[in-house]
Amino acid sequence: MCFVTAPAIGLNSNRLNRDNSEIDTVIELAGNADADEVRLACLKRLRKRHGLDESLKKDLDKFILEIDRWINEKSLPYFGREAARTRDFDFGIADTSPLYPLTYLYRGRMVTWYTMESGSVWRIPERKRAFLDKARGFFEKAAQAFPENKITQMYLGHPIAPEKSYPSFPGAPAWAVYQREGLERLADIIEWWIDNRMRENGEYGGGWGDDCEMWRWWVPVLIGFDSPKITKAQARFSKALLSQPHMRLGYTTRMSDVEHTAEDSADAITPMMHLDPDNDLWNKRALRIAELMETFWTGRNERGFLQFRSTYFTADKVDASPNRACDTVYHPRVVQPTLLYWQRTGDKKLTKLFASWMDTWVDAAARTDRGKPRGILPTAIHWPGGGTGGLGPDWWDPRNHREYTLYLYPSAMSLMTHTLLLTHYMTGQAEYAEPIRSVANIRLKYLGAPPKKQPAPGTEAWCGSKLSLASVIAKYRFLTGNSEFDKLIAKETSPYMSFRLHGDLGSLVLALRQNAEALRINFPGYTSEVRYTDRVLRFPALFGENGILSKPIATIHTPDTSLLYSTVTGDPGDAGYFPLNAVRWLTRPRDIAALVTESGTEKLGAELLHFGKKKRHMSAEFYLLKPGDYVFTIRLKDAQGQMPLQTREFVAKDLRTRVSFQLPPRKLCVLDVHPVRSVGAVREPPVLLGK
Repeated sequence: MCFVTAPAIGLNSNRLNRDNSEIDTVIELAGNADADEVRLACLKRLRKRHGLDESLKKDLDKFILEIDRWINEKSLPYFGREAARTRDFDFGIADTSPLYPLTYLYRGRMVTWYTMESGSVWRIPERKRAFLDKARGFFEKAAQAFPENKITQMYLGHPIAPEKSYPSFPGAPAWAVYQREGLERLADIIEWWIDNRMRENGEYGGGWGDDCEMWRWWVPVLIGFDSPKITKAQARFSKALLSQPHMRLGYTTRMSDVEHTAEDSADAITPMMHLDPDNDLWNKRALRIAELMETFWTGRNERGFLQFRSTYFTADKVDASPNRACDTVYHPRVVQPTLLYWQRTGDKKLTKLFASWMDTWVDAAARTDRGKPRGILPTAIHWPGGGTGGLGPDWWDPRNHREYTLYLYPSAMSLMTHTLLLTHYMTGQAEYAEPIRSVANIRLKYLGAPPKKQPAPGTEAWCGSKLSLASVIAKYRFLTGNSEFDKLIAKETSPYMSFRLHGDLGSLVLALRQNAEALRINFPGYTSEVRYTDRVLRFPALFGENGILSKPIATIHTPDTSLLYSTVTGDPGDAGYFPLNAVRWLTRPRDIAALVTESGTEKLGAELLHFGKKKRHMSAEFYLLKPGDYVFTIRLKDAQGQMPLQTREFVAKDLRTRVSFQLPPRKLCVLDVHPVRSVGAVREPPVLLGK
């Protein structure tokens, strides 16, 4: 708490000295306070003191308003424009004021968070360096004035220890201990946002366009488990966003590029199709986007292929400007929920629509116009000619957006490769996998013999150096059983994929441990300090290469929510496009660990550990099992072997089959699902999800 003593009676030098000393003490208490609310209370009490100098009163009035704004402003990043322009924020307080040192903490925060948000700063090393050097200078001055402030120290690389602990018990496997901690701490962060930032209208303070992205890192607990509180919050947000006036036509009416116009619909509808798939409202919204795509946004180009006519469009307008007339690898974001609907239903009209669109990109990958290497997917296809790239001088830089780095090769290539793989799966036609195979071979060629000099932009080697294919190649491997890219997987695979293919538990445990360690520290960096809601988990990146400090801190890790999602659901890649999540555990994401060890159309295997002290009643919902009769078994697993606890048969009638069971406390269990016909027989490994 902050206490301000009453003024003494009598005007003399001793009193003045005492008053100044007491004022300095209050300011020192305010500066060393970790919570902005405490700092604000200190200064408000100081402002009520009689006999303050007029200039100090004015400074207090200004600074109290600014701290209140930091705490309560509707828009969390209200300072962004000024920070972008000046790498600073003017509080209107002279550097001679006793309050001036208090401004350093806020100015450092503002510049830091703007830097982490802005792609045109974060992605350009020289600009990033200039902004972060300025921010570090502010924090160093704040630390010098108020050395006990933990928030300041956190930005300077001194982590804040956790307030909560998640103790284990003797004999619990390491993977379960670290995964459980990661899930708990991720849920803690999500629930903090729900409890402290969610507003009456459903927003979180970053604006609809940024708030909607939060579900992407919620995924491990949002669709891996069943938390009523988190599910309710997502439903509330999605409904609120889609009820906004600019969404009345089923897609935004606010003009921008597809990377941004698609967010309000894709990031509101897609999570609800996972959480509430039987609600026809969400399916109708997904089909509305298909209608707009087919009837308004696309056309046949001069080469006869179906493509989007522009990078800029809304529900009722298409920007026909020649420089913006591009289909791009970002465009799958527009139809993200529709792609998920197609994956689940096999809708024939959508098969025709999406296959026609992907024909365009298969053709573009095979061409070599404008010097593009054969087999490389471009980031853009120009309308109406259908040529590679945009109006920029180089095929790899379409210049179709003022922030050109968004569409600069390879841009959002993962969105397009996953859409091609989905089309290959849905149609059974090999041609849609060919661009994936070609870029994988180019990447493998580069990794096998990287050039001694930096390759020239636009060349095959240059393209190979920039590709990231881990997720789509992992899904390709699971879908086809084809081992042709196992060498690439070995070089770039995720720890979970390595575990699934080779039983490499050590690498998985290490990755889960680092994820737990990342979430264990600096809780304010993921919660109260965050000013841009599309950057909630970026804080640890400050301490990497070219970060806020002169040297990176190897012990500060970045959370890996994709790893948590994969281990919990069995999906070898990410959840955004063509998700292959095999299971959802219908129980809260607390006191539990779940590691999917096997998944496919005919079987599922997992290890489960309940950390509580009483039996746990729960269910599992299976998403990949094809219709048929199955045996479900739960066994205890220990050093002596496995002992059956529960066995039952069930019928899978569709792609969402639910089975209820219970777990004993603090005992490692093995879950096994396989077809009835396989009981007692030697079963061949199925080709996962093959058609």
